[in-house]
Amino acid sequence: PEDALLKIGPGEPVAGRALAVLGPGTGLGVSGLLPAGDKWIPLSGEGGHVTLPATDDREAAVIAMIRQRQGHVSAERLVSGGGLCNLYAALKSLSGGVVGDVTSPEKISRLADSGDEIAQEARALFFEFLGTVAGNLAMSLGSLGGVYIAGGIVPKLQKAFAASAFREKFEAKGRYRDYMLGIPTWLVTESVPEFRGLAAILD
Repeated sequence: PEDALLKIGPGEPVAGRALAVLGPGTGLGVSGLLPAGDKWIPLSGEGGHVTLPATDDREAAVIAMIRQRQGHVSAERLVSGGGLCNLYAALKSLSGGVVGDVTSPEKISRLADSGDEIAQEARALFFEFLGTVAGNLAMSLGSLGGVYIAGGIVPKLQKAFAASAFREKFEAKGRYRDYMLGIPTWLVTESVPEFRGLAAILD
């Protein structure tokens, strides 16, 4: 329902068109709903493990550092709870600092809120990478019905997320920017959306 959603950016949903969903948490859940007559077909795949692209030199430097340590850099490597920690560690190393004992996304968010510049950049990059991945998914599925951001992390960071460059990265698809402008994005703010889903299945 509308009271469990926070709209981010422009765009209006087109009825009967595909929907996309991404949920950063312990990992990165990725799925979609495809219309099939009067029914919807949910997709089951491993979209969180697609290769993460860089859209500028700073992102490329971060991805290169993660690649040196962990090999393949999937979307989940940087767009998840552990991903936020990876981002902080990479940025700290790039700045010549010592990472120290930062092992949780909650601690990084607290550091960001207290003014730590590296933690703030890590959180900003987290949202930007999420925007890039969400935009890629929207284009792949043709999800003119909209894109939903869920999971255990972003709903706890609503204010920072709304002020981030997520939507800018989502729309940054070159000559297809106008296409992306028409696709709405929402943050799911419902605390237990899985129970709504279970209730829908029972119905």
